[in-house]
Amino acid sequence: MADYDDDYDEDDEERGCGGKEPERSDSLRTFGAFVKALRQRAGLTQEAWAERSGYSLSTCAGVEQGRRFPPPLFIDRAERELDAGGALREAAKHLSRGNGIAAWFRQWAKMELTALSLYTYECRVVPGLLQTEAYTKTVMRQVPPIPAQEQFDERLALRLDRQELLHRKKPVMFSFIIEQALLERRTGGEDITKGQLDHLIACAELDNIELQIMPLVQPQHAGLDGPLRLLETPEHRWFGYSEGQQTGQLISEPEALSRLQMVYAKLRSQALTPADSLSLLKRMRGAL
Repeated sequence: MADYDDDYDEDDEERGCGGKEPERSDSLRTFGAFVKALRQRAGLTQEAWAERSGYSLSTCAGVEQGRRFPPPLFIDRAERELDAGGALREAAKHLSRGNGIAAWFRQWAKMELTALSLYTYECRVVPGLLQTEAYTKTVMRQVPPIPAQEQFDERLALRLDRQELLHRKKPVMFSFIIEQALLERRTGGEDITKGQLDHLIACAELDNIELQIMPLVQPQHAGLDGPLRLLETPEHRWFGYSEGQQTGQLISEPEALSRLQMVYAKLRSQALTPADSLSLLKRMRGAL
C-alpha cells in the first residue's frame, strides 16, 4: 500500500489555502537569530544588510524572524559578507519548514532541495513552482476560507522560497505538463494572465526545464485520474504524489510508482512538444 498522510491536501499547497498553516520551525527561528546576531556584529542595520545582500528588506527581515526559508544565494552571501566561517552553511543543512505542514510534506520539501528530477502534471492551477507572485496571490484568495493576512503572508513566502529550486546551482531537471485550459481560464484577469504567460515563456527557455502544454482538444488523455508528481533522489530512488479533493498520498511502493511513471510517459507523448508548446504560449500572449 502507498504511504500517505490524509491530513494533507496538496491542492491546498498549490492554491495556498485551507489545510494546515505553515508554522515557523525551531530550526528557522534559530537560523534567523544567528543571522541577526552576525548582522549586528558587523554593525549593519536591516536596511543596510538588505542592500548589501541583494535581497529585499522583507526577505531579510523574514529570514531573521524565522518566517522565510533562506534562499541558497542568501546563505552564500551571508557567509561571505557576515564572515560566518562556514557556520551558516552547516546550519542550513538542518533547516525544516515548519510543523504546520503535514509530516510527509516536510519530507517531500527536503527531498525537493536535493532532487535530481521533478516531474509535474497539473490540470487545476499553474504549478506552484511556475506561478508569478501576482498569480499566487490571486489563487490564494479564490477558495474559501480566505486566510488571515499573517497566514496569507506566510504561505506566499513559502511558495516564493520553493521557487529557488528553479535556479539551484546544481540544476534540478524539471518536466512540467500543464493543461492549456488553465491559461485560457485567465485566472485573475488579463493583466495577471499576461504576466503569467510571460513567466512561463521565460521558464520554458531555461535549459533545465521542459514545459509541455496539453492542448484543449486531445481525445486520448492519460491524465484523467488527476494531477501527479514524481521525484528522483540523488540515490536514484523515485517517489510520487497524487491526490483527491481532501486526501493526498506520498507514494513509495514500486508497483504504484511504475504505474505513475507509465502514466507520465503517456502524457508526455500526448502533450505538445516543448517547441510547439513554447510557440503556443507566445501566440496566446500575443492574442491578449
